[in-house]
Amino acid sequence: MNSTLMPELFWLTLVTLLTSVMWVPYIINWIAENGVVEALWRPMNFDHSQPRAQWAVRMLRAHENAVEHLVIFATLVLVLNALSITTSLTVTACAVYFWARLAHFLCFTFAVPAMRVVTFLVGFGAQVTLFAAILA
Repeated sequence: MNSTLMPELFWLTLVTLLTSVMWVPYIINWIAENGVVEALWRPMNFDHSQPRAQWAVRMLRAHENAVEHLVIFATLVLVLNALSITTSLTVTACAVYFWARLAHFLCFTFAVPAMRVVTFLVGFGAQVTLFAAILA
């Protein structure tokens, strides 16, 4: 069976991988704040969504935002794939989306407010480009 991965699916895979590891630092922080024993033996006593470190709060919010937008991005890429639409514009939009989401995650985590908004809008623009390619 000869299967070639569309470039858009490659970028979807990378976005999914990125989103799937965003939780690691803030969970490590949660364990550091509350202790390994407490985290393993009484995890219901702690709400990992309420860390004391402000960077971890921002990282958690960035991760939540990434998950919300992964649903939209994945749907768009899968529709492109189902319709066999692949162009240099759709591939570029997917790559831009990946890098914008990575930058958004970092800007959100490290409290760079103006760039957080800019990177979010760049990612949204990439989604709009994919919508347009589907509807064209």
